[in-house]
Amino acid sequence: MESRSKFASKIGIILATAGSAVGLGNIWRFPYEAGQNGGSAFVIIYLCCIVALGIPAMLCEFVVGRNAQANATRAYGGWPWKLVGYMGVLTGFIIMGAYSVVAGWTLEYVFAAVGGMLNGDAEYIQKYFADFTANPVKPIMWSIIFLLITHLIISRGVQKGIEKASKIMMPILFVLLIVLVISSLLLPGAWKGVEFLLYPDFSKVTSDTFLDALGQTFFSLSTGMACLVTYSSYFGKQVNLMRSAIQIASIDTLVAILAALMIFPAAFSVGIQPDSGPSLIFITLPNVFRQAFAAVPIVGYIIGILFYILLALAALTSIISMHETPTAFVSEEFHLGRKMSATIVTLLAMVTGALCSLSIGAVPSLQLFGRSLFDFFDYLSANILLTAGGFLTAVYVGWFMPHRIVRNQITNWETANGRFFHLFILLAKYICPTGIMLIFLHQFNLI
Repeated sequence: MESRSKFASKIGIILATAGSAVGLGNIWRFPYEAGQNGGSAFVIIYLCCIVALGIPAMLCEFVVGRNAQANATRAYGGWPWKLVGYMGVLTGFIIMGAYSVVAGWTLEYVFAAVGGMLNGDAEYIQKYFADFTANPVKPIMWSIIFLLITHLIISRGVQKGIEKASKIMMPILFVLLIVLVISSLLLPGAWKGVEFLLYPDFSKVTSDTFLDALGQTFFSLSTGMACLVTYSSYFGKQVNLMRSAIQIASIDTLVAILAALMIFPAAFSVGIQPDSGPSLIFITLPNVFRQAFAAVPIVGYIIGILFYILLALAALTSIISMHETPTAFVSEEFHLGRKMSATIVTLLAMVTGALCSLSIGAVPSLQLFGRSLFDFFDYLSANILLTAGGFLTAVYVGWFMPHRIVRNQITNWETANGRFFHLFILLAKYICPTGIMLIFLHQFNLI
């Protein structure tokens, strides 16, 4: 088995870890949440949640990962805490299987946009999506292609694979996003969309708004599924964990706000109310692009292609971290080389992804507990496993991990400023567990 690798540069750490956080949820969930919860009023609350919950939760995982310098199952020490690591590996794998299905859809839509197959009215676009997802072969084919691309990156290792790919993909993602934002803002009537997003409507702020912001914070930063624990195990001793967490959270938030500035102006320019989930990016937005750029069809054609390339990149940067977590586990626990470990994980993910795809298309009888396999995995991971992993990690760091070890990690062995250490411990002990518990209860409509 090869010796354990490290990220080679600080920029590589930031881009790779930010890539783990930046995903499709930034593009389809944040704009909708902001629009439904008072525009910039929600953004302000969300930023407060990032500071009070998101960054501390991320720091907890960084502390656990870098201290252990091992895969997630070894990072939490002995039993029973070791179970948190196993749960994190399982969560990452389950999410990867379901996520690879939607990621495959982005590749289909890149292909369809290039081929001009998304030109049609709303009814046509809706039928295109329904026919595609019901096809027993095409969605699985694209999911497999996506996983193979991920496999090629993961199998090359931390520096030559994950870090190198992140240094290429993340700048491209930002350039594409900025181009699309500018194009959207130049549309007639676009300013209504900007006002809708940025004008603070506090009349829409309720207790649910705070809980929605907490939930968006938690899920947006990739906490709770051991990805950050695994990535931070590749951090060197010179990495300032607090500064890195702040930078990564800032990048993730910037992407979410830019995505909203891309979607709302375009949607309002043609009088369409954006919705949430896959229906937004695979049904609503193709129609938005067609109508918004009807006067210059070639521009709409190019914008459509760029948008789905952006989606594919966002999905890829996230799924890489999901793949790395079980790959590191297989490699270190079964003493296998990286390529063999990555191959095992990829093959298992292909099977899982294929079954998930069939369950929402050609074989709806593939169900567990009354839900399609895809919906069951999504529900299990998002509503239970992620929140449990985040909650237990915060409790472990705040209450059970020796504070001397935590302080060494936060202050880089007293070489970095430690004036916020006691505040961090306070947040890890009380605020993070309480916030995550509120998210959990809110998901089940218990509060």
